[in-house]
Amino acid sequence: MNNAKENKLNKGLIVSAIPHDDGEMIPLLDPSSDLSKIKVPELLPILPVRNTVLFPGVVLPITVGREKSIKLVKKAYKGDKTIGVVTQQMPAEDEPNPENIYKIGTLARILKLLVLPDGNTTIIIQGISRFKITEIVQSEPYIVAKTDLLKENFPSKLNKETKVLFQSIRENALKILKLNPEIPREAQFALDNIEANDFLIHFLGSNVNAEVTDKQKLLETNDAIERAKLLLEFLLKDIQLLELKREIQSKAHSDIDQQQRDYFLRQQMKVLQEELGQESSDKQIEALRARGKKKKWNETVLKVFEKELEKTQRMNNMSPEFPIAMNYLEYLLDLPWNEYTKDNFDLKRAKKILDAEHAGLDKVKDRIIEYLAVLKLKNDMKAPILCLFGPPGVGKTSLGKSIAKALNRKYVRMSLGGLHDESEIRGHRRTYIGSMPGKIVQHIKKAQSSNPVFVLDEIDKIGNDFRGDPSSALLEVLDPEQNNEFLDNYIDINFDLSKVMFIATANSLDTIQPALRDRMEIIDLSGYTTEEKMEIGKKHLLPKQKTENGLAEKDFSIADKGYLKLIQSYTRESGVRQLERQIGKVCRKIAKAKAFDEPFDKLIQDTEVVKLLGMELYDNDTYQGNELAGIVTGLAWTQVGGEILTIETSLSRGKGKLTISGQLGDVMKESAIAALSYLKANSDELGIDYRVFDHYDLHIHVPAGAVPKDGPSAGITMLTSLASVFTQRKIKAKIAMTGEITLRGKVLPVGGISRKKSWYF
Repeated sequence: MNNAKENKLNKGLIVSAIPHDDGEMIPLLDPSSDLSKIKVPELLPILPVRNTVLFPGVVLPITVGREKSIKLVKKAYKGDKTIGVVTQQMPAEDEPNPENIYKIGTLARILKLLVLPDGNTTIIIQGISRFKITEIVQSEPYIVAKTDLLKENFPSKLNKETKVLFQSIRENALKILKLNPEIPREAQFALDNIEANDFLIHFLGSNVNAEVTDKQKLLETNDAIERAKLLLEFLLKDIQLLELKREIQSKAHSDIDQQQRDYFLRQQMKVLQEELGQESSDKQIEALRARGKKKKWNETVLKVFEKELEKTQRMNNMSPEFPIAMNYLEYLLDLPWNEYTKDNFDLKRAKKILDAEHAGLDKVKDRIIEYLAVLKLKNDMKAPILCLFGPPGVGKTSLGKSIAKALNRKYVRMSLGGLHDESEIRGHRRTYIGSMPGKIVQHIKKAQSSNPVFVLDEIDKIGNDFRGDPSSALLEVLDPEQNNEFLDNYIDINFDLSKVMFIATANSLDTIQPALRDRMEIIDLSGYTTEEKMEIGKKHLLPKQKTENGLAEKDFSIADKGYLKLIQSYTRESGVRQLERQIGKVCRKIAKAKAFDEPFDKLIQDTEVVKLLGMELYDNDTYQGNELAGIVTGLAWTQVGGEILTIETSLSRGKGKLTISGQLGDVMKESAIAALSYLKANSDELGIDYRVFDHYDLHIHVPAGAVPKDGPSAGITMLTSLASVFTQRKIKAKIAMTGEITLRGKVLPVGGISRKKSWYF
C-alpha cells in the first residue's frame, strides 16, 4: 500500500491502486464511472455473506470459510475477478439456499486473495454497482444467477435543500467520530477526503452502527435522496446511543469519585475530631446507653434497644448504615414510653373552660364531662374515639385544644386532608436511607406524653391510590381493643396508644370507610343558632379582632342589632369564620378612622354596619303573611342555619290534575302526594265536597325555584296548605310548622327544632 498512488479528492477514494502478488499495481475502480462501460458476465457467481452489506465503491476484506465459497472465489480470481456479493437473510444458516438470500446485492471485484494459516481464505473486494437477481441458474457447486444492474439516479445539480441534507450528514458523521473513542483518528481524514456525495452515502452506510436489515434497506433504496435521508436517520440514532453511553459512563465515574471524596473527608473529619477532643462514635454509643437506663420502658423494648446498640457498636462509623442505626436508637430514646401527664379531675373547672371557650355544643361538653367523671371514679380507662361531625367553621378543631386544656393534657393535631400514602400512618421500614416513622408516632414524640389529646383533622378527606389505603391503616389506630399494641414499621415495637384521646373531625360521613366509622363515636355539630353566634361574637371574635388590629377594648363595641345585621345580611354559614371576617372588616374601618383622627361611632348599630361594610350581601326571605288561603309557612334547617319555607297552593278549573313546582326533591313530592291522598280520604271530616277533586286542578308551589329543596319534614305543611285552599280558611298569623305525616294523618317525631328556629319570628 506504500506504493499506492493518491487519487484526486473528487474521485471519492483514498487510494487508486493496491499491489498484486507479483508487485504489479491493481487500479481501483471509480464508483462514479459510467455503468455502461462495466463488463458484467451474463451468468454471475453469487457469494452469500453474513452480517455484512457491501456498498458500491467500498473496499472490504471478507473471510471465506465455506467450501462452496472458497471454490467460487478461487475460480473467479483466476478469471475476470467479478462476483456478486449478497447478504443472507438468516445469518445462522451454514449452507444458504437461493430462497435465504436477498435479491439485491452489490457487484464486486476481487482485488486480492490471501490464504491464511488456519485454512480460511480472505479476499479484498471493492463494490462496483448495485444489481438485482432476476433468475437463479444453478445452486451447485455454488449459486449462479442472471442479474440486472441498478442505475444510480443521483442528481447532477443539487438544490438548496439537498445541499443542507448532505452537509447535515457530514456534520453528524464527524460528531460520531468525536463521541466514539474506539474509532481511529485516521477515519476523520478519510471522511474529509470524500467529496463525491454518492460515495459518501455508500461509505457511511457501510460503516454506520446499524442492523444488517437496516443497511440492506439502505442498499435497496433506489432514490438517492431518499437513501441519504434514511442514512441521516441511522446516524442520528447512533448519536443518541453514543450520548447516552457517555452520560452513563460519566455518571458512574462521578459516583466513584464522590465515594472516594467522601471517604477522604470522613478520614479528615475523624482526625480533626480527635484533635479537637470531640466525642467519637464509642462515646456517642455510651451516651445513648446511659440515657436508656433512665427510660421507663418494658423488658421487650429494653432487649431490642440493647441488641441494636451492640450491633451499632460493631459497625464502622463510616458505613452508610451507621447513621441509620444511630437515628433509630435516638428515636427509641425520644419516644415517651409509659410517660403520662396527670389528668385534672376538677369537673367544675373543666366545664368552666369548655363554656368559656365555646358557646353551645352541649352534646360535646356533656360527653367530655362524662369521660372525666368515669375516669375520676375508675382512675383507669381506655380513651374514647370521638368524631366531631359538622360543616366547616363550627369549631371542631379548636374544640380539641379546649378539651386538652380542660383535661390538663398535651395537645397535638394531625391533618389527614389529602393523605394518600399508607406509610404516612404506619411508617417506612428501616431498609433505606431516609426512612422515618409514621405521623402517629412522630406526633406522640412531639407531645412527649403517651396520653395526649390527638386531633385527627379532616378524616373524611383521606386519599387512596397505589401506595395503599391510609384509612385502613387507621383502623388499628382507632380501635380501642387493638391500639394498645400499635405497630409502626419503623419502630418495629408495639406502642401503647390506648391512653391517647383521639378526636377526629369530619365535614361529611359518606366518604369515611364504614369499618373506620364504626370505631368512632359520632357527635353531630350541626352549627350555631343566631343567638349562639351573637354570644361567640361578643366573647371571642370581637376581642380577638380588636387585638389583631391594634384597638383597645374601650375604643368601640357592637350592639345586639349590629351583630344581628352582620349575621343576617353579611354571612351565610353554619360556623363563625365568615362572621369573624366581617367583624375584622369593621375593626379595620375603625382602626383607619382612629389613625386619621377621624370621628367614629363608639357603639355600632345595624345602620352603622351598613355604612361601614356597604351594600348587604344576602337578601333573606321574610315572612309572607296569610292574606290568602293556601299560604303556609314551614320551618327548615340548612347548613347555614334556620330558614322559613313558604308553601303556596292554588285551585283552578280542570280535571283534578296535580302540579308541583319549585325544584322539589323526590321526598317533598311524595309528601305532597301523601298529603293529597289523606285529604281525599278524610274530606268528609274536613267539610270538603269530594267532587271538587275531579273538577279542579291543584298547583303546589314553593318559591325560589332556582334553589333545590328536599327533606322529610314538609308533610304537615303541605297538608295544611291543601286543607286551607280547599276549605278557603286562612292560616293563623305567625305560625310555622315542621314534621312529616303518614297516610293515617299521624305527624312523625321531628328533631333539631332549635336548629330550625329562624330569626324571622
